Amino acid sequence: MDNRHINTEPLWKLFISLMGLLVVACLVLFAYLCLQKPIKNYLNKPTYSHKQLEEMARKRAIQRDKERSENWNLVEKGIHVKTGLKADPNLQVVIGACTSCHSAQLISQNKATRQGWKNMIVWMQQTQGLGDLGANEGIILDYLAKHYAPKETGRRNNLDTEAIEWYILNVEE
Repeated sequence: MDNRHINTEPLWKLFISLMGLLVVACLVLFAYLCLQKPIKNYLNKPTYSHKQLEEMARKRAIQRDKERSENWNLVEKGIHVKTGLKADPNLQVVIGACTSCHSAQLISQNKATRQGWKNMIVWMQQTQGLGDLGANEGIILDYLAKHYAPKETGRRNNLDTEAIEWYILNVEE
């Protein structure tokens, strides 16, 4: 038996390198198999001219407008699209009682307290032929006072002149 010592370190390094390459190749193959369809779809996606894109956008806008005009219950960003009134569980009561005589814009352009809205309802009943609202009057007044009340607005607060660091602008330098 030969007791010569054979250095196997380079063989092990080569073996580990080959195994690493095999693992990387398997990962790439697996990724390709998983992503093959999305990659093909991306590479084969249709290309459109600027004019075609504009036409598609125009058709989508027409379709969206049609859907919006036909959907009586559509609410976007808290606004009932068909009337422009603020969305609320009692909105349909308000629409039924108010918009049969006048536009919803007449409601949304006005601001009043609950008593102010009550006074407007009484005026409409006395002069415009509005009938008794019955139990719905309280619901309507609650809705109007909640969503179309006057807002506290005014000018900004005065500046705190004591807190401002004043400086003198020297234009001669």
